[in-house]
Amino acid sequence: MMIKKLHDLYFKELVSKEEISKIVKTLAYQVKQDLPKDEKPLFVGILNGCFMFAADFLRAYNGDCEISFVKLASYEGTNSSESVKKLIGINEDISDRTVIILEDIIDTGTTLQEIYEIFRTKNIKELKIVSLFFKPDVYRKELHINYIGKNIEDKFIVGYGLDYDGLGRNLNSIYQLTTQPKMKNIVLFGPPGAGKGTQATLLKEKYDLVHISTGDVFRFNIKNETELGVLAKKYIDAGDLVPDEVTINMLKEEVNKNPEAKGFIFDGFPRTESQAKALDSFLAEKSERINGMVALEVPEDLLVARILERGKTSGRSDDTDEEKIRNRFNEYNTKTAILKDFYEAKGNYYGVDGVGAIEEITDRLSKVFDTL
Repeated sequence: MMIKKLHDLYFKELVSKEEISKIVKTLAYQVKQDLPKDEKPLFVGILNGCFMFAADFLRAYNGDCEISFVKLASYEGTNSSESVKKLIGINEDISDRTVIILEDIIDTGTTLQEIYEIFRTKNIKELKIVSLFFKPDVYRKELHINYIGKNIEDKFIVGYGLDYDGLGRNLNSIYQLTTQPKMKNIVLFGPPGAGKGTQATLLKEKYDLVHISTGDVFRFNIKNETELGVLAKKYIDAGDLVPDEVTINMLKEEVNKNPEAKGFIFDGFPRTESQAKALDSFLAEKSERINGMVALEVPEDLLVARILERGKTSGRSDDTDEEKIRNRFNEYNTKTAILKDFYEAKGNYYGVDGVGAIEEITDRLSKVFDTL
């Protein structure tokens, strides 16, 4: 689940592409089962919104069939006050054919009723209606809908062929109108030794955000023997990775502890694409989203030298072994590369030069924060 901005409005995921796929296949199967074996139906898609649904429905329909698309148009009749409805797109003879209308969504049913009445004058053998989505709360017609994929509440939706002022038709999922996010939520990344912790502290003060460090959260839960801490320790003691579910639940608790927060800086999380998706879903439930992944970019050789110097006084054994330091970079680069692709695909990855004085780096980061 995630939040999308189209023009001036925000939408959160309502029906995933996986669920849509299952619904479409089920509808296609039901229609095929109800038709005589030798029947070759004519499917008619109502433009503009149904083009994606119609394409997937046809691929899922296991039988011979034909497809056509129509659009309802109005024009002035012989009298100035007369408005005549006409279907554009049907040129072939459809008499004695089984016609099945494919609709992406039915709400009041007014347009569908008009289309249905026009088809009834064509001397067809049978007329049925398939709708991917249906809004029962606002439906005002007596017309029977033969097949309904999913009932939804009466809220504006986009995606999978449906648009908001021209945008959103190409989205794979269905998104529902939601409130504008109020928080500034940042995923802050940086390689070992880049000064990420220092910058997080400065930025949380400057922007009045809550800093959530995965390491700190783990240590707190384990030290205080919380239910999640005890569970995490079992995995750690066994030499296993802590499952994503445990980690995200810890993060959820931290977020929920700060209901009045203006936003969060997530430090050390997410580390995998599955964690990033889980974080998106969690925030979307609150009508919030990740505004951007901001990563400090520093040459590796410079950081290795910096960490080795730090190792002279830090007391950390892994700060004095160059091979171990390089391994930490390999792990970071591998994980960051995956997440970079994930956030770049959504258009909210920001790389920031991490070389220079602390104040200079803070200024560069601030310029990115101010745009989010």
